[in-house]
Amino acid sequence: MSDESRPINPDGSPPSLPPPLPPQRGGCATAFMALFGVLLLLPGLCALLFGFGVLSESKTDPSILFLILLGLAVCFAGVMLIRAAIKGS
Repeated sequence: MSDESRPINPDGSPPSLPPPLPPQRGGCATAFMALFGVLLLLPGLCALLFGFGVLSESKTDPSILFLILLGLAVCFAGVMLIRAAIKGS
């Protein structure tokens, strides 16, 4: 006996169920993500301000350039965190 109430796919296989939706993120988590992202923007701002001053000098220490790049990388992480908080899951 076959169950006539369920439709069958053209290839004869039973119908597949849609994948479950991912759980929604709460408003508090979104606010913390955005706040932490804004805090991560501050090292990038310092890296830009001090970076222009250091790069304008004739003698530049390579370790300072590494710290400037590290600050810009942290700033980029903050931008991506804010983007993820605004965009949602």
